[in-house]
Amino acid sequence: MRHLLNTLYVLTPNAYLQKDGESLAVKVEDEIALRVPIHNLESVVCFTFMGASPGAMALCIDHGVKLSFLSPSGRFIGSLEGAIKGNVLLRRAQYRMSEDELLSTHLGSLFIGGKIANHRSILRRFLRDHHPDETITEEIENAVCLLKRELGMLPHQHTRLEIMGVEGYSANIYFGVFKHLILNPEFQFEKRSKRPPKDEVNALLSFFYTFLAHDVRAALETVGLDAYVGFLHTDRPGRPSLALDLMEELRGYLVDRFVLSVINKRQIHKNDFIVQGENGYLIREDTRKELISLWQKRKKDVITHPFLQEKIPIGLLPYAQAQLLSRFLRGDLDNYPVFVIT
Repeated sequence: MRHLLNTLYVLTPNAYLQKDGESLAVKVEDEIALRVPIHNLESVVCFTFMGASPGAMALCIDHGVKLSFLSPSGRFIGSLEGAIKGNVLLRRAQYRMSEDELLSTHLGSLFIGGKIANHRSILRRFLRDHHPDETITEEIENAVCLLKRELGMLPHQHTRLEIMGVEGYSANIYFGVFKHLILNPEFQFEKRSKRPPKDEVNALLSFFYTFLAHDVRAALETVGLDAYVGFLHTDRPGRPSLALDLMEELRGYLVDRFVLSVINKRQIHKNDFIVQGENGYLIREDTRKELISLWQKRKKDVITHPFLQEKIPIGLLPYAQAQLLSRFLRGDLDNYPVFVIT
């Protein structure tokens, strides 16, 4: 169990919520593992199929505490709320602010700034940990400098299109040296290719970016935001624009580092992929299951959140950022604290 930003996250398998006076009790295998006074909570998020008793649900509803249910893998199932619909006010603020070009540009620059800063951190970390030869070091150091320059350009961009231009150029810089971060000679990488992925590394990146988008969308729905109305990515039917916005700052830290880890630790091999014509490279089904298991294990690793200064599992990063974004949109925070790791 984790208590973060007045939200109780129930992560323990077989945990069951029940009412205990004016408190919520978390029961695990017939023992009470935790009690939290209901007035200390704004929301509860359960990553378990065990669920909650009718009494616990009524307690949450009566006190305006949102109760959300997700599968253990993070698939959003649904939410319960009482008569006070905080989501209505939050979503009205979201819709209103999404029409504000100045605010949308500001948030867009934060999302992309976080992405670029985290890409720089990945490159600098590689130099620090692996000490590559002089030529590679020079290439990566040059990329780090160029990314710093692009970060400095962001405050001077006045439209979403200009910000996306900076994002595209920065991505080319980063992925231009990404091949040097791959230490396993089985795998090669030339450039980012999405549809279709033209090599094994791109197949891995695309596969786990999809997982990240899923997690971010579930996080946004859990806190009451509309995942389909964004600030940087334009609205299109069926496109979770806000999920795409929020995942920008998380791509490098959550996905790129994970993909590099499984490749460099030789937890995956070239024969774990198949080539299907126009569909490009695909991960074999049995390998997918193994990778998903590693991904779920990685999400249990604990870090100290740079803004909250609290220890949280990596898997809760999308939820922490979604909550912080909702607080900014409600006016509870002066600015949105983008996730940047140094």
